[in-house]
Amino acid sequence: MPNAFADIAFTPRVRAEQQRFGSADAYARVLSPDRDDGAELGPREAAFLSARDGVYQATVSETGWPYVQFRGGMPGFLKVIDARTIGYADYAGNRQYISVGNLRLDDRVSLIAVDYARRERLKLWGRARITEDPDIVGLLNGDDGPRAERGIVIRLAAFDWNCPRHIPVRHTDGERDDEIARLAERIADLEGQLAGRPAMRRQARP
Repeated sequence: MPNAFADIAFTPRVRAEQQRFGSADAYARVLSPDRDDGAELGPREAAFLSARDGVYQATVSETGWPYVQFRGGMPGFLKVIDARTIGYADYAGNRQYISVGNLRLDDRVSLIAVDYARRERLKLWGRARITEDPDIVGLLNGDDGPRAERGIVIRLAAFDWNCPRHIPVRHTDGERDDEIARLAERIADLEGQLAGRPAMRRQARP
């Protein structure tokens, strides 16, 4: 089986475009039958997803239109259940229920998780199950969040780390505060080092 991401994303039409623009050979290796990867999360992926405070989620309507929605919360709102399963608590919003309605008919879902500060992006594909089981919803909801209406449990089919080239650098308030604190600590350390040195005498100009 080839790389799971390529097996899903590199359709014949996509491969034709790759051939047209000269990238087909570069991507041929991920389609090799000798490969069998990209479907189970490793420690790097699990840590990355657990640290996110939001993801972009795409579903498909019964008329074939894609629908992209931002799902967010405190870091850790997206739970890594095992190497093939993730989930999150679904809260009441504007009560349009577009994503939920789409998933009732077509369980395919795609997520993009981005760390703007480090310019890292992870794409995931899977099949989602909507659950109102109180035990599962409670597990996904956590202890301090608002009461969730339901849980969304996603069985992963593939993931892929995306090119960071065009990701803008942005920081959340927490990341900015952490960076300011780090810089302040560094400045204090340098000032302490300078305070321990003998004063440098200014040389008189000739």
